[in-house]
Amino acid sequence: MRKIFLLACLLLVAAACTKPVTNKEPPQVSSTGVVKVTPEELTLAKGASGDAVVRLKVQDGYHVNANPASFSYLIPTELKVTAASGVSVDFITYPDPVTRTFSFADEPLKVYEGDTMVKAKLKTVAEAETGKHNLSAQLRVQACNDQVCYPPGTIDLTIPVVVK
Repeated sequence: MRKIFLLACLLLVAAACTKPVTNKEPPQVSSTGVVKVTPEELTLAKGASGDAVVRLKVQDGYHVNANPASFSYLIPTELKVTAASGVSVDFITYPDPVTRTFSFADEPLKVYEGDTMVKAKLKTVAEAETGKHNLSAQLRVQACNDQVCYPPGTIDLTIPVVVK
């Protein structure tokens, strides 16, 4: 009887210590999945210029390469904005990067982390049509954590511009 009791206790302990078998794979990380983009509406008078702000929120534990990137083989964060009728793009301004050391790089890298913003200097012509214009844009990013970089991706976005 004692052997049966010990065997039952041993089976109970073994059952409690084993992990259930799951067929779940770890979640896939993508560069576009760890960066959230929020364009802000810009209001411009005819013939005026101003900065269209695109806010980036990089998920904690990740970073994206700065523009310009630290080395030519790294893919920089890059905003491309398509001009619309009466609205043109003068230039793009990138934020000041932070410099970090990572286990996968021999030298420190310039990166963006957390909340940051990219600005597009837009200009309207005097004959621009009043009303709302939606400018198509793409943000190319390559996200990395402290051990590995993920394949780059492109986020499509719309920058709303109101001409008055």
